[in-house]
Order: sequence, then C-alpha cells, then structure tokens
Amino acid sequence: MLKLTPITRRRLRAFATHRRGVWSLWLFLAAFLLSLGAEFIANDRPILISYKGEWLFPALHDYPEDKFGGFLAETDYRDPVIFKEIEANGWIIWPPVRYSYNTHNLGLPTPAPSAPTWMLSDAQCAHGKTFDGGAAQTCRDIEWNWLGTDDQGRDVVARLIYGFRISVLFGLLLASISSLVGVAAGAVQGYFGGWTDLLMQRFIEIWSSLPSLYLLIILSAIVTPSFFVLLGILLAFSWVNLVHVVRAEFLRARNFDYVRAARALGLSNRKIMVKHVLPNAMTATLTFLPFILSASITTLTSLDFLGFGLPPGSPSLGELLLQGKSNLQAPWLGLSGFAVIAVTLSLLVFIGEALRDAYDPRKGL
Repeated sequence: MLKLTPITRRRLRAFATHRRGVWSLWLFLAAFLLSLGAEFIANDRPILISYKGEWLFPALHDYPEDKFGGFLAETDYRDPVIFKEIEANGWIIWPPVRYSYNTHNLGLPTPAPSAPTWMLSDAQCAHGKTFDGGAAQTCRDIEWNWLGTDDQGRDVVARLIYGFRISVLFGLLLASISSLVGVAAGAVQGYFGGWTDLLMQRFIEIWSSLPSLYLLIILSAIVTPSFFVLLGILLAFSWVNLVHVVRAEFLRARNFDYVRAARALGLSNRKIMVKHVLPNAMTATLTFLPFILSASITTLTSLDFLGFGLPPGSPSLGELLLQGKSNLQAPWLGLSGFAVIAVTLSLLVFIGEALRDAYDPRKGL
C-alpha cells in the first residue's frame, strides 16, 4: 500500500477542494484514454468480423484480400465487393466512425471539403453513395460525416481524435524529458554554485538566445520532419524552462540546517541532492508541469500550422487550422480544430491552477 506523508495528504485534500481543477483533470484523462483507443472509435477497418465461421480482428491484424476472394496484399474493407462478400457469409462490427484519419471518402454528396451531413438536404445527399456502393436517396442512406470533411475528403472527426492523441503524446514526451533535463541542470547549478553555476548560466543564456524557429526551418529543408525528429529538435531548447526555478530552490535550500547536518554525517552530494533537497524543489516543478505540457502542445500545433511540423497527411490539429484558413468557405474545419485546442489548453490551465493552489504554502494548509 502506498504510504503518503501528512504534507502530501494535505495537498491532495486541497486539490480535491478545487472543483474546477478536479473536473478538468478527469475530463482530460478521459479524453486522453479514449484517444489511446482511437482505432476502435474511428477506423476504416472493422473491429470484429465473422466470416465463414471464423472470427477475424482487422483492427488489430492485417488480412490479405485473398481471404475474402480478392487478390490484393491488403484488404480494403470499404470496397463494396469485399463488403458484400463478408455480409453474404457472416457479419461485421464497425467502429462508431467508419473512417480513419487518412480515409478518403469517395462517395461524398458534395465536393470536398464537404459540409457536415446534418447540414445537407436530402436533395444534396442524393448525389452521394451508400456504404455498399449504391445510389443514395436521402441523407439516412449515406455514411455521415458529423463534422464534415477536409479538402481531401477525409473525415474531420477521425482527424480530430487522432490529432488530439498525437498532440498530447508529443506534449507529454516533450514536457517529461525536458523537465528531467531541466531539473537535473538546475539542481547541479543551484547546489554547487560558484564557477559551476556561473559557467552554466552563461551557456544557458547563449543557448536560449538561439533562434529555434530558424533552426527548425533550416533543418526541415535538410531532414524530413517526423515525430521523433521534431521531438529531438524541440527538446534541445525546451529543457531550459525549468532550470531557473529549480536553481533558485537549490540555492535557497543548500544552506539550510538539515543540508548542513547531512554533510556533517558524511552523506554524498548525490544523496543530499536527491533525497533531501530535490523533494522540496519538486513543489515548484510539479506546479509548472501542466503549463509546460500546454506550451508543448501549442508549439506542435504552431509548427504544423506553419508547415514545419509533422509530415503531410499526418493527423494534426495545426494542419486542420491551416485548412480552415485556406478554405474560408468551410468554417467547420477551423472551428472544430480551434474548439479542440481551446478546450484542451483550458483544461490543462485549470489543472495547473489547482496544483499551484494545492502546493502554495501561503494557503495555510
């Protein structure tokens, strides 16, 4: 059983009294956990197929088309021929949204970017195709795009779900790794001080003054941007965010009596830093983490909007905003992307405010 210190229990109680922060935390965790199972929510592959007495799981495993009488190496389950073959010899369970982030809807009732289906009339929907490839009569006969499609006929809901997941995962990785590096650098600076602190401070000042955006533009012309390439480049500059906060905490705590007592008892500098000083310095670090996470998500969104982010075709909230800017006649693109980003960042800010209040010693906990 996890044993919590009295101070930690008081902080948890203080956080629990911050209703807006608690609800924001639960909503953010629920949205993130649901996005981790995006393949079972929005996918152009069925979740489960019963075909000629055999159970198949296309969402988890690739099946060649010859299993259903075709000849291609990969099965297109949206192909009307394959769909009718499976329906004739079994049944299919589809995800709630029958599109993945890269699925092109070839049976749109209106030219792409197509408006949300609930905004269309039956006369407009009659130009679309049914799921099995037939001619539609009303809007009830076609596959619905609840938030419309982008300019390539890809479902906006599916791209929002996958884009949210990749944005949060990118932000979590960037915030976690940069925090570890920043805390370590700040701890060394603050604890040892002297020339160590002076030299590292000058290095950080020079390093943080480098134009990271220009470097990204130059590197994107040399190296094809990808998830981990962007993560590495941004990590090289984002680790300085926490250095000054942790450095100040270590500078303040290194002359306290309990640190001097630990030195007199013969404890090594590493043990004093990790076991005695760092727990006190983590208070400021933990309250900063939600804000660092929101800044990381904003950075990726901005780079995608400028065209220096993830490769073309990747699910991206910033790329959806860029499409909204380029297609002003399709307001559902920009509005949907803006809504997801605004809600995500607002939840993270509310969580950060609740943590800040819970860890604030002036609150009289």
